Amino acid sequence: MSDLTQETTSAVASSWTTGTVREVEHLGENFVKLRLEVADRHDHVPGQHYVVRLRAPDGYTAQRSYSIASDPADPLVELMVECLPRGEVSGFLHDVVEVGDELEVRGPIGRWFVWGGTTPSLCVAGGSGVVPFVSMMRYARRTGTEHLLRVVASAQTRQKLPYVEELEEFGAFIALTRENQPLPDGSERVAAHIYPDELVPLAEGVERAYVCGSVGFVSFVGRSLGEAGVRSDTVRVEQFGPTG
Repeated sequence: MSDLTQETTSAVASSWTTGTVREVEHLGENFVKLRLEVADRHDHVPGQHYVVRLRAPDGYTAQRSYSIASDPADPLVELMVECLPRGEVSGFLHDVVEVGDELEVRGPIGRWFVWGGTTPSLCVAGGSGVVPFVSMMRYARRTGTEHLLRVVASAQTRQKLPYVEELEEFGAFIALTRENQPLPDGSERVAAHIYPDELVPLAEGVERAYVCGSVGFVSFVGRSLGEAGVRSDTVRVEQFGPTG
């Protein structure tokens, strides 16, 4: 697959096709990583997502969107699914799906929340909102553009933050809300949400900010970015939550 040459690369939303599950890995109690071999696959841009559709024998369907975690050069499409309370799609993917199963998928989808490796950017994620940023990180590392991407991730604990070790290796700033964290100077960061003054040095010089998380998280971070001096017209948002 070719490298991305510009951030305006058009998204290609394919028709419904088949994704064959090649790898399944359960992480903690609530996350499952699925790696799919997608038939008639189109290249994706970091930040895009796939829709997964389930179909019952009586014809009932349910579908849900999941961000892509894999680098565009990865031969498989990687999705990280958080099993949500009463989530009929996430629950099935977490509890039932096995290697060899075939899923109905459509993608890649999305033009707005993408990063092509040319714009200095700040990414702020809450919990499983890190997934699209993992794709951006992997792309940045492969193409030598890590200096253009800064990542902030927030979660209750390390165990509830998917890809935490990969985030740390990339140099992401991690804020835990229910665990104190040791700092390099020997002190501790008291468990809390991200402070605006923590965002100030990370936001310096960036031309775009991406925020991904729950509705409440996105609202909080939007205000914090404003206090840190980030212009609202440079912020791109993707929010998620349970579906009814």
